[in-house]
Amino acid sequence: MPWSFRKKREVPAGLWTKCTNAACGKMAFSKTIQENANVCPECGHHMKLEAKRRVDLLLDAGSFRPVGEDVAPVDVLRFHDGSEPYEQKLKRTRAKGTASEACIAGRGTMGGRPVALAVLDFGFLGGSMGVVVGERVALAAEAALADRVPLIVVASSGGARMHEGALSLMQMAKTSAAIARLRAAGVPYVSVLADPCTGGVSASFAAQGDVTIAEPGALVGFAGPRVIESTIRTTLPDGFQRAEFLADKGFVDRIVDRRKLRDEILAVLAFLAPLPDQPLLETATAGEPKPAPALEPHGKKGR
Repeated sequence: MPWSFRKKREVPAGLWTKCTNAACGKMAFSKTIQENANVCPECGHHMKLEAKRRVDLLLDAGSFRPVGEDVAPVDVLRFHDGSEPYEQKLKRTRAKGTASEACIAGRGTMGGRPVALAVLDFGFLGGSMGVVVGERVALAAEAALADRVPLIVVASSGGARMHEGALSLMQMAKTSAAIARLRAAGVPYVSVLADPCTGGVSASFAAQGDVTIAEPGALVGFAGPRVIESTIRTTLPDGFQRAEFLADKGFVDRIVDRRKLRDEILAVLAFLAPLPDQPLLETATAGEPKPAPALEPHGKKGR
């Protein structure tokens, strides 16, 4: 009987996604990964997530109103990194993605309560902080101050944007000053650290939250472990600069699974800034509902 050869069927591109955790590397349907908020269903590894999807996960559907969308970068330094001009790099990055810059900022509601939100997108030039990112974070803080509503920032960044030179470093002071105004006015600020959060972002607004939450396994620090080891010539502890290590040292308040992040933030805000009609809260250890505790006005104690 003659052999029958059939044409090999090609698998559609993008049908499968491989876990980016080197210790796992399992394959899963891309749709399954997306429905799981880009968390590996096998090992729980939190993979990168674009800013627009984070906004959708955190805010009530249809409530987001952007601020600072008209702010665009200007290549005042005429920077060229050896491969292409900065202006061309910006155009190419916008063309291949859905973001106009490395930060999305605006107003919205979370569980019905108004909030201001800024989310950095690592997919846009490594989430690097240039003038536009600094301006949008500052605008989100100003919106929170004007509306007297909590500010939430999700930071995932490689640090300051070298293409904008000293202008990018100035954003550290600018964003820190905006956060300081919130603190002086007693407006709550929740900082969420996603993998990675490094450089000038980790050394400015990302580290100044009233409550700091990190996603599991997130790398957080100013310089990377290899740079530190080569500088001080010392072997660093296992897990150094990971969220779990920092939580153990008191730098991070909570480590929260991305799929539970919205509920966790709402619980935190219920304590930091309870609404007049705040519903009864349940404790973590008992099923008996208890009223929200009487807190001193935020910003008046321990600042």
